Amino acid sequence: MLAIRLPEDIEARLNTLAAQTGRTKTFYAREAILEYLSEMEDKYLAINRLEKSGKRWSLNDLEQDIDLER
Repeated sequence: MLAIRLPEDIEARLNTLAAQTGRTKTFYAREAILEYLSEMEDKYLAINRLEKSGKRWSLNDLEQDIDLER
């Protein structure tokens, strides 16, 4: 369970969107959180990989190893 306080202007926008679409405020809050989490997970995975040493491949290297003509 999560409870958050939103600034009045954001709460008003959320109320308007929910009313216009027939969806709940919870639906939009959940969707926004899921999208943000996915972006942050990708971001921190990329940062982690950049900070660790290891084999790196260029796009050119990968394309040469894959036969895309099949």
